[in-house]
Amino acid sequence: MSQSLSLPDNLPVPQDDGACAHLPGLKMPALALPTTAGSPVGFSGLTGRSVIFCYPKTGLPGKEPSANWNEIPGARGCTPQNCGFRDEYPSLQRSGVKQVFGVSTQGSAYQQEAAERLHLPFTLVSDETLALVHALKLPTFDFEGETLIKRLTLIVDDGVITHVLYPVFPPDQSAAQTLAWINQHPVAG
Repeated sequence: MSQSLSLPDNLPVPQDDGACAHLPGLKMPALALPTTAGSPVGFSGLTGRSVIFCYPKTGLPGKEPSANWNEIPGARGCTPQNCGFRDEYPSLQRSGVKQVFGVSTQGSAYQQEAAERLHLPFTLVSDETLALVHALKLPTFDFEGETLIKRLTLIVDDGVITHVLYPVFPPDQSAAQTLAWINQHPVAG
């Protein structure tokens, strides 16, 4: 949650609780979600291969996360995860990915600050109303009165979920792990 790109050595490792086992093969729901690009995105209408990575929340510069944030398996590391996708973005495009999206339950104004500060070349999507969470039954956790999405990555081909990386750990390796899977499973055609 902090701006720091380094992760503590003793972060608890999230375990696969089966919460994403139902996702492969599902069509993305017909929802229009707000984005940092200013116009809504509808994941169901996407063509080609897309990467949609979900994360709990990015932090604010100079504001340290709550003391118990690091104790939640999979919570810490949203800024390093976003930066990893930023850094791997050209490689993902060369591997056939047409678009990359980062999704959290934060509002677009909050996300806009992170997108600008981190120089993200992809769009952040707000699921502040939990519409996507409920439509896909995505795994969440509650923290200090907020419902947050557990860290996961969806590989979507022509609006259908092809593969899910879950749990994602360590978060700073999420983009590299996604790229490795995509390179092993190129788009047919």
